[in-house]
Amino acid sequence: MLGGVNVRAGIVVTGTEVLSGRIADQNGPWVSQRLLELGVDVAHITVCGDRPEDLAAQLRFLAGERVSLIVTTGGLGPTADDLTVETVADFCGRPLHVDPQLEARIGEIVARWQRARGTGGLDPEATRAGTRKQALVPEGAQSIPPVGTAPGVAIPAVADADAPVPAILILPGPPRELQGMWDGALAADPVAAAIAGRTEHRQETIRAFGLPESELAATLRAIERQIPGFDDLEITTCLRRGEVEIVTRFPATAADSYTSLAQALLSHHDTQIFSTDGATIDDQIAGLLQGRLIATAESCTGGLIAARLTDRPGSSDYVLGGAVPYANSVKSGVLDVPDTMIAEFGAVSEPVAAAMAEGALARFGADTAVSTSGVAGPGGGSPEKPVGTVCFGVAIAGRETLTRTLHLPGDRAAVRERSVTVSLHLLARELRRLG
Repeated sequence: MLGGVNVRAGIVVTGTEVLSGRIADQNGPWVSQRLLELGVDVAHITVCGDRPEDLAAQLRFLAGERVSLIVTTGGLGPTADDLTVETVADFCGRPLHVDPQLEARIGEIVARWQRARGTGGLDPEATRAGTRKQALVPEGAQSIPPVGTAPGVAIPAVADADAPVPAILILPGPPRELQGMWDGALAADPVAAAIAGRTEHRQETIRAFGLPESELAATLRAIERQIPGFDDLEITTCLRRGEVEIVTRFPATAADSYTSLAQALLSHHDTQIFSTDGATIDDQIAGLLQGRLIATAESCTGGLIAARLTDRPGSSDYVLGGAVPYANSVKSGVLDVPDTMIAEFGAVSEPVAAAMAEGALARFGADTAVSTSGVAGPGGGSPEKPVGTVCFGVAIAGRETLTRTLHLPGDRAAVRERSVTVSLHLLARELRRLG
């Protein structure tokens, strides 16, 4: 537990589609991260279906945990099963009333939406009823202007010594709408009052590649007693895409302790830590490729490297294109990999990976290329080349082509994802050597 944190929040994600796993929850993690950035400690994220009794149970639980703020997402709208506002109002003991100005505003939004989509033939009585339902606001609450048609609601806390009720912020479920309303929600008086006592915090991220989590854990145990104020540092580690992400959150007063931590980690793992400022390998490669032109040749990764390279705006400045030569005939026909080489060494081999990268250089007119060829599984392996065997190539014009063979753990998706990460790190290392 971080020293100095005295404002805690809970998040309730509503929606049977989330509870059943039909869609992944995007709102809980997003809201949690925004609150943590503000210095608000998130105690719980819960998920419940579209049943009033289940939502009420979550509200009771979080109120019993003495959080200062509850944020709910979902269950707002014009239909009969959108019951969050009614359920929260009942929990808080606040009657609902229609806000005429809000009703007019929602009506204008709905009218514009109907005109734009040519849906003016909808039942006007049903439309008015839906609009009126969305304009219901609990007594004493503050509405938050909508991005779609569903407004948010901020309800003040009740400081009852026996049964305190925290401030409650009600937001819509669609992530675009929720995120678009966030600044307005923070400015609402009930929310601002609930988080007013938060402690200013910082969050820093260090990233490492090739560092086992067990080794990192041993390092943290060893340096814990050497760093004054270590207990003020909340350190979380996460293995993501084959990299270790070390996220540290701390009060601003513990900045010196964090500096000591970062220095200690570097002294133990300087060859494995590739980022101390939070920059991802994608960020770094984007900088390293400035002024260069890259092409990809991907067999087992099926275009995933090209997808990572082109995921950021401005990548057209340096990405020329890529090939997915899955079949051996395409490796030969498109990238000029000799048939005799494939027959002698096999498609999953360092000579073929090198020839694929060099073929991409020539075919695309690039000065940089990266290639993969491997056995992602679940079938196709052999005693000599088991599932998870992947060969990599990095070709840079005027330099000897780099090749590597690794045996990567996990299922098909994990092998492919880790192969992309390995490719990017091999590429970054070779580009750094250019000086």
